[in-house]
Amino acid sequence: MPTYTAPVRDTRFVLENVIDLPAMAGKPGFEDFDADMIAPILEEAGRFFAEVVAPTNLPADRQGCVRNDDGSVTTPDGFKTLYAKVRETGWTTLSMPAEYGGQGLPGVLGFAAEEFFTSANMAFAMYFGLTSGAVEAIELRGSEEQRALYIPKMVSGEWTGTMNLTEPHCGTDLGLLRTRAEPNGDGSYSVTGTKIFISSGEHDLTDNIVHLVLARTPDAPKGTKGISMFIVPKFIPDADGNPGERNSLSCGSIEEKMGIHANSTCVMNYDGATGWLIGEENKGLAAMFIMMNAARLWVGLQGFSQAENAYQNGAAYALDRRQGRALTGPKEPDENADMLVVHPDVRRLLMDARARTEGMRALGLWVALQGDIAKRAADESERQAADDMVQLLTPVVKAIGTDIGMRVAQDMQQVWGGHGYIAENGMEQFVRDARITQIYEGANGVQAMDLVGRKLPMHGGRAVQSFFAMVDKDVAKAAGNEKVAALATALEKAAGDLKAASMWLMQNAPADPNNAGSAAYHYMEILGLVSMGWMWLRSAVAAASALDDGEDEAGFMEAKILTARHFAESHLPEAGALRRKLQAGAKTIMAMPAEAFARTG
Repeated sequence: MPTYTAPVRDTRFVLENVIDLPAMAGKPGFEDFDADMIAPILEEAGRFFAEVVAPTNLPADRQGCVRNDDGSVTTPDGFKTLYAKVRETGWTTLSMPAEYGGQGLPGVLGFAAEEFFTSANMAFAMYFGLTSGAVEAIELRGSEEQRALYIPKMVSGEWTGTMNLTEPHCGTDLGLLRTRAEPNGDGSYSVTGTKIFISSGEHDLTDNIVHLVLARTPDAPKGTKGISMFIVPKFIPDADGNPGERNSLSCGSIEEKMGIHANSTCVMNYDGATGWLIGEENKGLAAMFIMMNAARLWVGLQGFSQAENAYQNGAAYALDRRQGRALTGPKEPDENADMLVVHPDVRRLLMDARARTEGMRALGLWVALQGDIAKRAADESERQAADDMVQLLTPVVKAIGTDIGMRVAQDMQQVWGGHGYIAENGMEQFVRDARITQIYEGANGVQAMDLVGRKLPMHGGRAVQSFFAMVDKDVAKAAGNEKVAALATALEKAAGDLKAASMWLMQNAPADPNNAGSAAYHYMEILGLVSMGWMWLRSAVAAASALDDGEDEAGFMEAKILTARHFAESHLPEAGALRRKLQAGAKTIMAMPAEAFARTG
């Protein structure tokens, strides 16, 4: 059975040494945050999720959820008790707004704790996962009455939230949406339609479930301009705000999925269910994107959280399993074989996993901090600059973070060899669970198109130019540091490839939009490499400084520098190859007749 230890030391290093969260203490918007909070919060979160939640991961996956004859859903054994424990300990309220009962701490701390939660049991963490995004959507777009009625109970975990977008015929293209909402004449609407792939759509963990549903009103324009968003609760709140009459909605079935078996992914049927409009009519897509943008960062976190868990178990196996002899001669002559870890190819897999996972963790935490600054900083220009980075890098964290999750899970399964293919060892669960993260909340190809088509050109390219400036500044500062100069040089070259790719897109996309489409994924991969390379440069600089200061944990810091060097030598050079693939353009791939893709014999 797999084991899990929360990476508290690494997370603390990123927060304290790489992104300098302590420097935010006492600043406008961070008045309630004290740097001394970081260590105890992370240590206790790590202990709780590793000891209390992680042991449920494999057995809950085996058992799965059950839809009952009345349309209710029973979650795996022990989940109700576990949910109550998580609520009691307050982990879900860490970064929730204080005015509604949350602790009001920086979102980046909640993001860090969420990684531990998701590594421990991703399917279980999903019951909470979308609630924070639903809270934010209601807070920013809902009426005062809606905020008062729903948010406090969602913050406390008494109620959970969901997001209902997808329909059987309508996924990414929400303009095809058919669910309708008819006004009842009393301010409410009657919502009818079918939604699919709804994470945590029905369960037995809470007293109520607050569904945010996209639907069309009778005279709505066609396409995405005619979409509205509605609050449709499982139980209609009574006059005292408690669950009252059962609404006319139900779970039609639980999707039979490749992974995340312990989460109830539902087909939801709305049969004239009572709902209430959030915000303006026909402005629902903008409201839903508030929730989706938060969810996309969270899904990126799901990716590298699975990578972390898989890496830990792959490394443990490599340090325990004896197979063959080292190429340079037996390392342990008294034993009949050496450990797997002596073999260079196994070490390649382990180093790649470590470099990818720790690099993406640092990037995810940095973006989460920018989200805090964008919401909390007193200076408008500072908020704008931070928001630019969140907008630019959210597709990268989501897509590259989840690609990393899948790649590392597969590589660590490979370290286990045939035993990694056997279910009881748990490695195949990481692969199955990681796979969905590349698909939902906008498939990764869609993220690439969002990056190239929307985020890159926004405000005349202001965000990406600011990104280049920050990378260039850190490269220049590090160039004279002997311990990190080689990494700085490699990052400078990769950043040059990214700039060249950006220029190619500017020159070639307007003439043929397919050039942007064919280049988008490669461009996102290059931006991901440079972003993580930047975080590795900052990590290496911080580790070298700690060593110069006589840091007690010399082994940890030296390992950081070695992993950064590996990323520079084995990963950053990929930017050049990706740039050349990008510059091939769309001509060849679009030349194939559509019917030629079908095999006829």
